Amino acid sequence: MQKAADKKPADKQPAAETLVGENKKARFHYEILERYEAGLVLQGTEVKSLRRGQISLDESFARFDGDELWLLGATIPEYSHGNLQNHDPKRKRKCLLHARELRKLKAKSQIKGLTIVPLRVYFSGRGFAKVTLGVGKGRKLHDKREHLKSKEARKEMRQQ
Repeated sequence: MQKAADKKPADKQPAAETLVGENKKARFHYEILERYEAGLVLQGTEVKSLRRGQISLDESFARFDGDELWLLGATIPEYSHGNLQNHDPKRKRKCLLHARELRKLKAKSQIKGLTIVPLRVYFSGRGFAKVTLGVGKGRKLHDKREHLKSKEARKEMRQQ
């Protein structure tokens, strides 16, 4: 027979994700084919800046260096109360994925026309910094116009 202290509440749900930043331009410039969730290797002051919601994913992308995936171009501003150990805002950050996912992603990145772009950065329910990476195919100008037209049509249909 279990003691009352050993029982876990059945209605307890995991904590929700906390969105830090989103790359809205990526969805406009690229047609996202696949999505992957990766962990980020961060320094202490970077985590504090992220908790304040400070990140810019514009012009950022991911690239392989050997067998490791790195996030480049993402800007996390220096922490305002940091000291000499403050981080470099534009430094490259390592993305953590399973080996099987890294192999798949590397094969996709070597196909001409496909790019790995970060879509959003968030804190998981357990408090880990995560990035959602998308494998995207660049849109041409006429594709961007079609995308905007379909977006407007969906918006009008919702309003009616």
